[in-house]
Amino acid sequence: MTLVLVTQRVDVVAARGERRDALDQRLAAWLAAAGATPLPVPNDPAIALALYRSLPVAGLVLSGGNDLAALGGDAPERDATEHALAREARRDGKPVLGICRGLQFLVHEAGGALARVDGHVATRHALSGDGPAEVNSFHGWAVTALPAGWQARATAPDGTIEMATADGGRTLGIMWHPEREAAFAEPDLRMARRLLAPEGNP
Repeated sequence: MTLVLVTQRVDVVAARGERRDALDQRLAAWLAAAGATPLPVPNDPAIALALYRSLPVAGLVLSGGNDLAALGGDAPERDATEHALAREARRDGKPVLGICRGLQFLVHEAGGALARVDGHVATRHALSGDGPAEVNSFHGWAVTALPAGWQARATAPDGTIEMATADGGRTLGIMWHPEREAAFAEPDLRMARRLLAPEGNP
């Protein structure tokens, strides 16, 4: 079993006085289609690290949703959880996949640059470089400069970075949402298989 921990967005339900962790069911289905067994983790650094350290975790997925707290987001507990997990996984040389906010988080943590961007919410655009020829887009913040040690792998028509890698390719971030495609795109599945479940996958 290729077990991967998956972080979750925080939904604030004011009417019930609740802060709920949530994950799109399509993301779990996409990861399963790529040969990984996803395990969502709560937004509590201590609990998340206990799961990471006690289970045979093969990798980490930082999912989409929520702006970073440093950029006005309202889920600092998520930032703290992802900081703890990403630091541990990268230190251990385990693969890390950041999806949309996940790439933003990794870049921001390492000192890269993010900026507000127009025309990237609920639309599609071409992709230059690695990955599919066209991708969906659901983000209001874009990666404009990478930290030291990172390499750009794909860009949008406006020049913002849509895919980047670090740690010799073990850390990979993309700005689109592969789980939101009506039919999962084969290039996205191949990318996930090679990163998260390489055994037995070309």
